[in-house]
Amino acid sequence: MQPSLTTLCYIEKDDAYLMLHRVKKDVDINRDKWIGVGGHFLPDETPEECLLREVKEETGLTLTSFRFRGIVTFLSDEWHTEYMCLYTADGFTGEMHACDEGELEWVKRDDLMKLNLWEGDKIFLKLLVDRDEFFSLKLRYEGEKLVETILDGKPYEY
Repeated sequence: MQPSLTTLCYIEKDDAYLMLHRVKKDVDINRDKWIGVGGHFLPDETPEECLLREVKEETGLTLTSFRFRGIVTFLSDEWHTEYMCLYTADGFTGEMHACDEGELEWVKRDDLMKLNLWEGDKIFLKLLVDRDEFFSLKLRYEGEKLVETILDGKPYEY
């Protein structure tokens, strides 16, 4: 099976990230989890085109300032491989609208780790704060349990 290509963006405003609580779809690998906004590439899209389209579709916002921060490789014994282009954004225009995939909410950075997050998401959220340089992160899951973490080609203890 072909790997998935996706984008994920953490939009920043007033020391908070725009988070999506995935509660609206019955069949959703991210059900009840909090994630950033983004989604799957359409044919022939660049990562930036996918990012801009997905953010607009899910939030109503048009990004005006964003940065490609890293690539995350997800491996699992239950779903196929996913390569995710990870972004942060600190500029946007437009009015936010409701999302058909869940509830959008601005969450203070200090409160992020209190949310129901994937274990690997906690790692890259911390990297977004602690590191300025681009990174490559490999996360291998068995079910919902994170069993391997590789950062920039080396085992990573977090």
